[in-house]
Amino acid sequence: MKRLFTAALLLFSIMSVAQMRLNIGPNSPLRKLQMAEVAINNYYVDSVDESKLVEDAIRGMLEKLDPHSTYSNAKETKALTEPLEGDFEGIGVQFNMIDDTLMVIQPVVNGPSEKVGIVAGDRIVLVNDTAIAGVKMDRMDIVKRLRGKKGTKVKLGIVRRGVKDIITFYVKRDKIPVHTVNAAYMIAPETGYIRLESFGAKSHSEVMEAVKRLKAAGMKKLIFDLQDNGGGYLEAAVQIANELLSKGDMIVYTEGRAAGRREYRAHGDGNLSDIEVAVLINEFSASAAEIVTGAIQDHDRGTVIGRRSFGKGLVQRPLPLPDGSMIRLTVAHYYTPAGRCIQKPYKKGEAEDYSMDLDKRLKHGELTNPDSIHFADSLKFYTLRNHRTVYGGGGIMPDVFVPLDTTKYTRFHRMLSAKNIIIDQNLKYIDSHRKELKKKYKDFDSFNAGFTVPQSLIDAIIAEGEKKDVKPKDETERNNTVAYLTAQLKALIARDLWDMNEFYQIWNEQNDIVQKAVEVMK
Repeated sequence: MKRLFTAALLLFSIMSVAQMRLNIGPNSPLRKLQMAEVAINNYYVDSVDESKLVEDAIRGMLEKLDPHSTYSNAKETKALTEPLEGDFEGIGVQFNMIDDTLMVIQPVVNGPSEKVGIVAGDRIVLVNDTAIAGVKMDRMDIVKRLRGKKGTKVKLGIVRRGVKDIITFYVKRDKIPVHTVNAAYMIAPETGYIRLESFGAKSHSEVMEAVKRLKAAGMKKLIFDLQDNGGGYLEAAVQIANELLSKGDMIVYTEGRAAGRREYRAHGDGNLSDIEVAVLINEFSASAAEIVTGAIQDHDRGTVIGRRSFGKGLVQRPLPLPDGSMIRLTVAHYYTPAGRCIQKPYKKGEAEDYSMDLDKRLKHGELTNPDSIHFADSLKFYTLRNHRTVYGGGGIMPDVFVPLDTTKYTRFHRMLSAKNIIIDQNLKYIDSHRKELKKKYKDFDSFNAGFTVPQSLIDAIIAEGEKKDVKPKDETERNNTVAYLTAQLKALIARDLWDMNEFYQIWNEQNDIVQKAVEVMK
């Protein structure tokens, strides 16, 4: 039989007969689809790629459904799942591209590259004697060459500042951990701060390790930052919410046309039941992040601070196919404990309109003024303990609203970022001054207290912007941009000298949502 029919049968075999009826009679839609594929493959005027034809048909069907039912080929599937799995296999470096050359930002601590002596600032120019610098090689092609199965060796040619010749290293690839906790530190007396980037397979253990360290440092209150957290594994969200809730408290439930109601409840064995908590969200917080936030809010367990979350409340069932590709099919909705549907409204088949929702929020003033947000009475719900009014039908509305400050993030800054001018100039600066900065600042605290972003770096960014026709519209925009840029550059330099934890310690000083949380938690 042809591939389409075979793939369909394999797909259906994944699901139980009790859940689905397979109709392959002579007048069935499936039979019709099969016949169309056979006709095109055998009679079309030009040769066709049968696999791509089938993939396009699948994508076309899914596009007519909701915005989150998707198809990914084998390569795409691996790229999508890898960050959530908790590790990958490779050489263990953080890197960026500067002047068409791969520069090591930081080797992973105790990773394979660090073990052989590769250091921050090194430039990888050869991989197994193949040049990757100065040849305009695609970033993904470079990554593909560096990654490989655990135990395999790769030969790297490295250019190091102050060394005349290329240095050769042989690196044995290994499992490289992918961390989802970006930062964890004491942000104020008795108040800890944890930022979670996504909900991966190891997120719960990472969060609890951070909690242990912060409790040892005197934490009695927790700011849990889920800003820009796009979600991930439901199980990770349930595990983390369980740490905060009481026994029997509902965390979330799912329900769909063919999928019966399924409830997730707390076991009562959490380690954070005695901790006052604030959860931070913004318009990019979605899915699993909204599940945790909704549970905290509905049980009156903590204070939600920020702006209305994204509103991604559709449950996808992954359906792996034999060639490594995957269909992620929406089968249910997520509901908070109070019965709120997290999913924002959408029109089937209108993905572009759906994707413009955040732009619409900005234009309507929702991101800058809470008075512009209006909910129908039919969307009114009440929290389970204090019976406060909350609303469903499109994300989680915070208890404390923090407007987006449009004077900080200017058009000028957005253009500088879009053309990669800020990152490029920062990398050039850190590359030239890494040794003297490390010598002058023995630890992060001394750096944070004593370092000032040099005017020469600001001038270099503005000058490079002018070369690429990126200019401020007036002096006010220039001054606002410079103030924001200065904070960003100091944070980026701290990241390149240490890690993301240090980046956020600086960056959070100008994050209005974080600062409001510190104020609320006093």
